[in-house]
Amino acid sequence: MKTLSLAFNSAWHVLTVGVVLGAGIPALFAFGIRGLAASSGQMTDDSTPRAWGKPVAAVCFLLVCAAIALGLTIIVSSGFGMKVSFEHIYPTLVEKK
Repeated sequence: MKTLSLAFNSAWHVLTVGVVLGAGIPALFAFGIRGLAASSGQMTDDSTPRAWGKPVAAVCFLLVCAAIALGLTIIVSSGFGMKVSFEHIYPTLVEKK
């Protein structure tokens, strides 16, 4: 019975990561595109630009780029016999044991 509980617990973790990375990153990108549209005035009836559009878009695109860079770092580091460690505030590369 403990094995079944561990399997469901692991499946829950995989599902959570899949939803965050599979739908969260594209949704964040879409929100950045919406911010750019708002900054150019394409979202309103009177075509007045919104001041919050460009900063929101910049933050969204920065987060998406950071997620992509982190994913590529994890993939490439495994090819060099290293792994990404999150022991500190920022990710670092350490030797695999």
